[in-house]
Amino acid sequence: MAARTGFARCVLMVTVLLAMGSVQAQNELRNTFFKEADAAKAAAEAANAELLSPRNYERGMREYRDAEDALERGRNIEIVRSNAADAAQYFDAAAKAAELASTALAQVMKSRQDAANARAPELAAEIWQDAQEKFAAAISLLERGDLKGSKRRDIEAIGLYRDAELVAIKAQYLSETRRLLAEADRARVGRYAPITLGKAKQLLADADRELNENRYDTDLPRSLAKQANYEAKHAIYLSEIVRKVRDRDLSAEVLVLNWEAPMRDIAGAADISPDMEDGPDRLAASLVSFIENLRNENQSLQQEKSENEIRLAEMEEELSALDERLGGATAERAALIQRLEAQARVKQQFEQVEKMFTSDEARVFREGNNIILRLVGLTFDSGASDIKPESFDLLAKVEKAIDVFPRSELIIEGHTDSHGGDDFNQALSQERAESVQQYMINAMRLPTYRLIATGYGETRPIASNETVAGRTRNRRIDIVIRPNLEPT
Repeated sequence: MAARTGFARCVLMVTVLLAMGSVQAQNELRNTFFKEADAAKAAAEAANAELLSPRNYERGMREYRDAEDALERGRNIEIVRSNAADAAQYFDAAAKAAELASTALAQVMKSRQDAANARAPELAAEIWQDAQEKFAAAISLLERGDLKGSKRRDIEAIGLYRDAELVAIKAQYLSETRRLLAEADRARVGRYAPITLGKAKQLLADADRELNENRYDTDLPRSLAKQANYEAKHAIYLSEIVRKVRDRDLSAEVLVLNWEAPMRDIAGAADISPDMEDGPDRLAASLVSFIENLRNENQSLQQEKSENEIRLAEMEEELSALDERLGGATAERAALIQRLEAQARVKQQFEQVEKMFTSDEARVFREGNNIILRLVGLTFDSGASDIKPESFDLLAKVEKAIDVFPRSELIIEGHTDSHGGDDFNQALSQERAESVQQYMINAMRLPTYRLIATGYGETRPIASNETVAGRTRNRRIDIVIRPNLEPT
């Protein structure tokens, strides 16, 4: 009886709505009969049911489209209501199944996303497609309640997605190197430049191994691949030169003279006599020294410029303020003079410390009133933080430099290059900084309250991590001396 009454109400409402006009009537009917279906559909899509419960979702969409078609064709309203209700049920089932799948298949979904992020659909299409099929099978079995079968396909899909991800990563980083080496092999480069070509192949093998061991830390393999590319191109170039020498198209003497010409040009620009009577070593050393001196001079000029700008700004600001006031001007001017004297004293102390170290022991420079001792001569074994006995003499000089700044605060900063995991580098830099800190407490008898040890890992490079020399400069301990500027 109740069902008949409900149906009678629907018929009455339809009659009223039809009297309002066909378009408006259809909209009102849709709002009435599709309300639950639309809500269930939105919930299913929010749960990613189209991917994780495709069977129920597709059934829901079929009923939903049938309901829309029936409404548009003006068919019996009971058919519209029935189709919409069935669609809502299927969408509800799809949402619940999708939530279950998102938990049960969480690992394979992460592997799938990682592979997609690595452009596996493009760079490892065949493996990706196999993984997609296994993934779809796992979802289908889970929808049917076959948990054991679903888990088996899940594991297979994870393996395939990870394989596709690795292939894609290698394609991004190593494909250019492989292309160059294939080109070198076709040109028979190994016959004329076997050492350089062998180095390129070894670097490629090292990069491949690093990606196999840790595909998510790509700094080192990327650097190795870049070096391999360089060596491969260099081998191709050298093979052409060697071939010309062997074929007597180019004499050895002309070859050497050609290679000396650029060094002569560089020496001329540096105003250095291009002395190569017994080889290029002496000239090369002179040029390296010239460049180092230029770098140091530039650094000093930059520091002095920055200090002068800061000092002038401070003086102008304070003197301007003092000129506006009469009371207490004498005392404040005296305080300003004392601070300027303290800054001048720090500059003299800096110049004294700068002379204590050779260029292969430490770089000494200023940042404002702070003095930085960049201990380039303090080295550690790979992955270790123990201070080696050969560093004791350098640290003795550091102690003398610290004594020049009594009551100063000391910050020991540990830094690494970008090779290795971020967490490992952070921990290693902290351990090395703390090792130096403990040495300063034990051997230098410095109070702990003056010392702060901080590890920055790879986050503060001072040179490019793309070169061996740059990475060497980035692996360092910096001692930051913060002088006490109070009047003595």
